[in-house]
Amino acid sequence: MSTSDPAPNPHATAEQVAAARHDRKLANVLYHDWEAGTYDEKWSISYDERCTSYAADRFRYAAGELGWPYERALELGSGTGFFLLNLMQAGVATRGSVTDLSPGMVQTALRNAERLGLDVDGRVADAERIPYDDATFDLVVGHAVLHHIPDVELALREVLRVLRPGGRFVFAGEPTRIGDRYARRLGALTWKAVTTITRLPALREWRRPQEELDESSRAAALEAVVDIHVFDPAALEATARRAGARDARVVTEELTAAMFGWPVRTFEAAVPPGKLGWGWAMFAYRSWQRLSWLDANVLARAVPRSWFYNALLTGTKPA
Repeated sequence: MSTSDPAPNPHATAEQVAAARHDRKLANVLYHDWEAGTYDEKWSISYDERCTSYAADRFRYAAGELGWPYERALELGSGTGFFLLNLMQAGVATRGSVTDLSPGMVQTALRNAERLGLDVDGRVADAERIPYDDATFDLVVGHAVLHHIPDVELALREVLRVLRPGGRFVFAGEPTRIGDRYARRLGALTWKAVTTITRLPALREWRRPQEELDESSRAAALEAVVDIHVFDPAALEATARRAGARDARVVTEELTAAMFGWPVRTFEAAVPPGKLGWGWAMFAYRSWQRLSWLDANVLARAVPRSWFYNALLTGTKPA
């Protein structure tokens, strides 16, 4: 991180949280600073073969393998570095830069990169005003970031500005309008069911301490502020074209996999850490893999792309 970057603030005051409800960018900073230390654990993020393959497969699905390795890549809204660092390990890019509004996330991403021995620098940055010169990068990526940005078209114009002519961008993990509706509903129902049934004396050991559940509920309330957009695939393509992108294209994935994955993630968040064990983790992962295969190889041929949960956007800067 640059010495001029602000320090992380993982313990926001009540006054700051109240102000964040009316300032989406402040909400993103506070929420993600608060999450930075536990984010990888919460979302089962790793930097091994499992997540490296996942990241590379998402990139390959959206944009193919032409151009690998890209010499210099930038990640917007990097969080802990999940997408870019795993892409670099997969051979997609050689050098990397991570950016995020949250100082805590940039700090964590840089620690992860150092531990992995990757050539990565980082800066606290607003995606609507990327602090790099024109034509600096060969590739810009992001995972689950566009839906946090107030002005998506402005951010994409900035992406195209910092890309070299012919450079590519790939954004994955963006919620569709229909997918977000059923995913959130399933998650809310699962949370209510688990936190209710674990009140029973026989299941008390499966219940997280009440203060942790209350903290998760407060985080979920703030999460509703930081999640600004859901996307229609065709409209997202049009936004990218207006920003100046060439060959803008959206593909979607995860239907049954999302219907399974969201309740599973919610259940995992509602029980004490470590309670479920490795066997559960492998069951959840293998089940998600099988359902993802069903979605990609069977349902994608018959179901409209707007029904799937994840949207992936790619395009290039005109030469």
